[in-house]
Amino acid sequence: MDGKGKGGHDKGKWIRIGLIALIFFGTALNYLDRQVLSLLKPMLQAEFSWTDGEFARFGSSFQIAAAVALLGVGWFIDKVGVRWGYGLAVAVWSLAGMAHAAATSVQQFVMARISLAVAESVNTPAAIKAAATYLPVQERSIGIGVINSASNIGAILAPLLVPIIAVAYGWKFAFVATGALGFVWLILWYFGTRNLTIYGADELDGEAQKKDGAGKNQSISWAKLIKEKRTQAVVGAKILTDAVWWFVLFWSPDFFARQFNLGQSDIGYPTAVVFVLAALGALTSGFIFPLLLAKGKSPNAARKLSMFCYALLILPLPLALYAPNEWVAALIIGLGLFAHQGFSTNIFGMTADIIPASRVGSVIAMGALAGNLSGALMLEFTGWALDTGLGYTPMFIMSAMAYLLALAWIHFVQPELKIVNDQ
Repeated sequence: MDGKGKGGHDKGKWIRIGLIALIFFGTALNYLDRQVLSLLKPMLQAEFSWTDGEFARFGSSFQIAAAVALLGVGWFIDKVGVRWGYGLAVAVWSLAGMAHAAATSVQQFVMARISLAVAESVNTPAAIKAAATYLPVQERSIGIGVINSASNIGAILAPLLVPIIAVAYGWKFAFVATGALGFVWLILWYFGTRNLTIYGADELDGEAQKKDGAGKNQSISWAKLIKEKRTQAVVGAKILTDAVWWFVLFWSPDFFARQFNLGQSDIGYPTAVVFVLAALGALTSGFIFPLLLAKGKSPNAARKLSMFCYALLILPLPLALYAPNEWVAALIIGLGLFAHQGFSTNIFGMTADIIPASRVGSVIAMGALAGNLSGALMLEFTGWALDTGLGYTPMFIMSAMAYLLALAWIHFVQPELKIVNDQ
């Protein structure tokens, strides 16, 4: 069947829906696996007597490894192709997640984290390339939107599942069980993507189909890009704001345990509330900008006013330190991540507006790399602050101010955001 008739068309559509579903769950697993360690901190710290600085090293090593891996991920996916490249990445990160169960020292945990980070860095580039390769233009935006929401689902499921598994069966089984889910996914991926080149890539030429989406990697000089003011606007904003996301993702379970004396079985629920609100932020983040445009605002004013609204929402974040219970604190921190998602969406939108399409991928990759490195610094600083008795106060204050500073940076570097149409 060539997919041109009604039956073939319907089958091709269902195959593409299956592809989106598989990448959605793969992305959810990506965030589930990376959160297991932070959710098990009470158990692991009791067993291994880690300092907060040592625990921070697990987070920073992950961020640095992911940042370095981003330099070669695009080449890897272009060379190997989406189907085999993404499948291999999930297999490796699942094994790396399970390897945590065999670790007995800080060094062994760090090696497991580095392996996990390198493999997991493939997820987003592979997901976006799969959408571009196997989805028709009219389905692409919806597909990418669904895939992007999966990170929040993974961040919600992890705190609901991992503490329960750990309390019932031990922390080692929590790593093994979550890692094993990746191999269940691999079986579905293998059988669910066999016909993609026939039904899901009708717009590609025959040569591209034969290569499974693989092709020559067209490199753009990052040295030249970083000299441009518009690139600096994006990268600077990512440095300031991504650090907040990685801080909350890695340290929020410990914050709830430490601040409200919660046990291993209790930290998951307020953490889940935080990421439910983050998911809502991701779903609603695209509304303010077009609404302001419809009211006659210029693209520059609409984009910056949207960012300003979200920057104001995160200012109450330090009040979580004085919350009467974990639920009030979760709502305050969740409001902060709601704002983060809104601001982050506007950074991506701004990038698409002011950067030529041929360079958007490179600029986004530069921003992601910078954000991972600033996240590593934030995680290390948190461990130092906790070990020296400063507590969480410095990080909460820094996080609250980060978005106004990011907006100020954008405005300083790009006083007038100009829409570009050149390729």
